[in-house]
Amino acid sequence: MPNKVPQRKNKNAGKSTGKSKSAKYFASHPEARKKKNEYNASYHASSERKSYRVKLNKETRKKRTPGKDVSHTKSGSTVRESRSTNRARNGKGNKSSKK
Repeated sequence: MPNKVPQRKNKNAGKSTGKSKSAKYFASHPEARKKKNEYNASYHASSERKSYRVKLNKETRKKRTPGKDVSHTKSGSTVRESRSTNRARNGKGNKSSKK
């Protein structure tokens, strides 16, 4: 039987508040954060968002390639792209540089 490696808890998990203005605001205003979380829960539970996620999951399964993400273009279509390139695109100030 192979030896199991003990799992260590990440001491930094959940401690970062982020650097953006909104992240700092919500970190210092718990009632506003609670209100936003309630809104997000209802927004993402809506039928439109569910059907959107279903569509994207189907697309991901159809275009499955190891190490690749489904990237969205300005025209609304999707293409396969490396994870690092796709996730690095949302640069400083969340300025999009979509293809």
